[in-house]
Amino acid sequence: MEKKHLLCYLSLMAALVAGCKKTDNAPAQIENKTAVQARVCVDKPMIKGNVTTEGVVVKASRWPNKKVITVKFLNGSTFLRSKVKTYAKVWENYASIKFNFVADNQPANLKVSFSNDQQSWSYIGTDALTAAPGNDESIHFGWFDDTTDDSEFSRTVTHEFGHAIGLAHEQSSPAANILWNKPVVYAYYAQFGWSKSDVDYNVFYKYSSQVTQYSKYDPASIMQYPIDKGFTTNGFSVGWNTVLSATDKSFIATIYPKI
Repeated sequence: MEKKHLLCYLSLMAALVAGCKKTDNAPAQIENKTAVQARVCVDKPMIKGNVTTEGVVVKASRWPNKKVITVKFLNGSTFLRSKVKTYAKVWENYASIKFNFVADNQPANLKVSFSNDQQSWSYIGTDALTAAPGNDESIHFGWFDDTTDDSEFSRTVTHEFGHAIGLAHEQSSPAANILWNKPVVYAYYAQFGWSKSDVDYNVFYKYSSQVTQYSKYDPASIMQYPIDKGFTTNGFSVGWNTVLSATDKSFIATIYPKI
């Protein structure tokens, strides 16, 4: 599977992953979700030549405060589009930025596409302007259909638009101190074709405090990967967060203040 680096900065402050001690390396199953597919977003790096900009993406990729970010759809049914609009705009309740969804034939800062490839991702913040010019997609949803329930739309759309406004995965926060049971995590994600390097970057990677702005580690964050208790050596675990946490709300208000 191609490694994608998407870096959710929102998750960098609001994410936490939990795990439970396990002595074997058998693949885990998270919170009653069968191990059919790893429905977590993959990191999407902005690449210039052969160099990724992952080391500076967080601070460098914020939009101007009170920015009206234009968004358009490249495909998708009326139903799917309406759900994305609803859950993307949740961020507007706590931050000064606004999303303006424009017609398909108009230029836009962010371009949304749908497929059934079981991968979801977004470029981080303003990286989308350079990494996805013209009509190139900058936000991708890979498992929605007309039977998807609202909790899944809330979980995934809010998460990806968190990336789109400059947030990274919470487990990547400098404040996170997760005691990973790495063999178990490698085995779990290997079921979905992830290499060890994929897991190292998408799950275990931590940002330097010098290139990020972050809050206290927040396991309830919408930007946090789910963590089975078997993924950690001390029993720490995190479920499937589906809505903004209190810290998500307060933190994004400091990044994009309304005053």
